[in-house]
Amino acid sequence: MEISTAQWTVAGRRLTGAAGSVVGVRYRENYDVLHLDAGRPLAVVADGMGDGPGSRAAGRTAVDVFVRRSVLGPYPECLRSAVAEVQQAVRAAGRGLPGLTGCTLTAFVADPADGTGWLVQLGDSRAYRLRDGLLELLTVDHTVAWLGLVNGWYAADSAQAQTDRYRLTRYAGHPGAPEADLLNVSLRPGDGYLLCTDGVADQVSYQRVAEVLQADRDPVATLLDDTLRTGADNATAVFLRVS
Repeated sequence: MEISTAQWTVAGRRLTGAAGSVVGVRYRENYDVLHLDAGRPLAVVADGMGDGPGSRAAGRTAVDVFVRRSVLGPYPECLRSAVAEVQQAVRAAGRGLPGLTGCTLTAFVADPADGTGWLVQLGDSRAYRLRDGLLELLTVDHTVAWLGLVNGWYAADSAQAQTDRYRLTRYAGHPGAPEADLLNVSLRPGDGYLLCTDGVADQVSYQRVAEVLQADRDPVATLLDDTLRTGADNATAVFLRVS
């Protein structure tokens, strides 16, 4: 398992990042795509939908376009523009490919102008914040299951909830080109931000994630190792610390 690292300075604060990805046993290859930028405080995870060429093309295209486009500024306007360009590019990449061409997109980028961070959310990969010992899910899953659970349509352990978990209402490559959620966050010393695909969120319990992020010196490697013991899916994680 290879873990990449990076370090940046933003408005007098040091940010350190660690990231990694594993294939698991369900698929022969990894349809997750990961980017941890060496030059600027930027991390992106994408999870292709399905296991065909469209899944592979969507994730790679979405991450490459977002990384290139999100550098332009100012924030948040450039992030909205980047997502719009991602939507167009993924749709174009899917022309002529069999099956669905689509993926999730979850990103973190720090704004050097004011020292805050921006989270970008499209799909059901996730972003969490660990602050003062409390692990909070900051993003919303863009799935029918999320709507069903929040609005009381059915129980969390029902068969319908499990089916609807894989029915995404927003994703990169969607015919309607939906916008991403954008969330502006402060970067307080001691904070930790976790970005992960559902291979982590669905296969490692909340309690275990919180325990690892607080106590482990190498939390990404530990979480990914947990997914290999408890699940089967591709799994990708990025952890960012503020000091």
